[in-house]
Amino acid sequence: MRSFGQLEARVMNSLWEADEPVTVHEVVSDLGEQKAVAYTTVITVLERLRGKGWVSRSREGRSYRYDTTATKHQYSAHLMSQVLREAPDRSAALLSFVGQLEVSELRDVLDAIPDEAPGGSDA
Repeated sequence: MRSFGQLEARVMNSLWEADEPVTVHEVVSDLGEQKAVAYTTVITVLERLRGKGWVSRSREGRSYRYDTTATKHQYSAHLMSQVLREAPDRSAALLSFVGQLEVSELRDVLDAIPDEAPGGSDA
């Protein structure tokens, strides 16, 4: 899977920043603060994102409320996993990526892994 397109990313960011599921009208209003987008265009984008599994919807009266099915962090992790899966040498790509991190960042991440996590030290 490739990353979101420009408008998809704007719509997803609007959903991620919301405290609760939102209507199309609320997304249009939020996006309009940056650059106006047509109501029907937002519906189309939301439905495509729903088809891809990134957005869910629930009926409220005569309209729908939309919400994300994954956090922004989960989406980022998905993209990184996709890139690693497509790399000719996964280990080399991962090593290069880790080499770009600050040591303190890497230590913080490793310390945050629960002992019972897959691959965690449980011995």
